[in-house]
Amino acid sequence: MLFVALLLIFTLLAALASRCGAAGLASWPARMRLALAVALLLIGMDHWLTPQRYLAMMPPYLPWHMELVLFTGACEIAGALGLLWTRTRRLAGGLLALYFVCVFPANLHNALHGLNVDGLPSVQWYYWLRLPFQPLIIIWTLYAAELLRQPFSHSAKQ
Repeated sequence: MLFVALLLIFTLLAALASRCGAAGLASWPARMRLALAVALLLIGMDHWLTPQRYLAMMPPYLPWHMELVLFTGACEIAGALGLLWTRTRRLAGGLLALYFVCVFPANLHNALHGLNVDGLPSVQWYYWLRLPFQPLIIIWTLYAAELLRQPFSHSAKQ
């Protein structure tokens, strides 16, 4: 849920920057894309700086826990950078959406079996509450990468 909070905070800051005249942030997808990129960069770097936090989240049925933690951090960083370039935006968005689908089983495992990680609540309901946010993050990613359009926008009617 920290990730969703970061998305919301950074999007609101991007909207504020847009109102103050920041170029390139006129549309909601652009604001959401910047927020997603910044959040992914922060979380991805945290995978590398404090991998022990993420090691505790790894389900026992997966091999190479440290390697997977570092790989997922690298995926988040690469996806964030890919979102920032027009030429790679759509590819990065599609791959990030797939990535968020792939990490869902680990989130489900944590909800089913509990988790004790420094910096996160130790109550099990927290991990159940996180699960419904995964589809929201996927939709956010697809919209920010301009793979989805607003259902009632003028461009959707044409």
